[in-house]
Amino acid sequence: MNIVVADIKDAKIIADIISQSNEDVAIKFGINKDNNPKHPSFCDEKWVLSDFDRGEKYFLYQLNGENVGCVAFEQPTDDVGYLNRLSVLPSFRKQGIGKQLTQHVLRHGESKGVTRISIGIIAKHTKLKEWYTKIGFVENGLKKFPHLPFDVLFMKYELKNR
Repeated sequence: MNIVVADIKDAKIIADIISQSNEDVAIKFGINKDNNPKHPSFCDEKWVLSDFDRGEKYFLYQLNGENVGCVAFEQPTDDVGYLNRLSVLPSFRKQGIGKQLTQHVLRHGESKGVTRISIGIIAKHTKLKEWYTKIGFVENGLKKFPHLPFDVLFMKYELKNR
């Protein structure tokens, strides 16, 4: 097991992990390119390159030399960080990889002076909400976006309480 900082040359690998890891979510919630073209299940290399250009930092989870998961960290303000695109390939789930990637972002955010990490998830994705709650995230508001076919549940993790 190894979590490494990704760079721009890894954009295709990252995009593949994100899209493959989110296909089941798209199916479960009826998401398609018509009703949500920016859903992670449709992620491509160009999207990831745009993230890098914006200053987003990606981390790859490697298992026996294979990239099997990723997560992104974005810091829009001095005290807030975003945990974005947490993705683990389906055949590697339920092994604690997602939790390790999440904890890595929490530590990284803390090292950057961030006091809160925020995420946004599909509000009706109760299994995911429960998963984040077990890690220590709490609900932080619900929002309906006119361009999305679902409500977004925001959750936060207060780093000062770690």
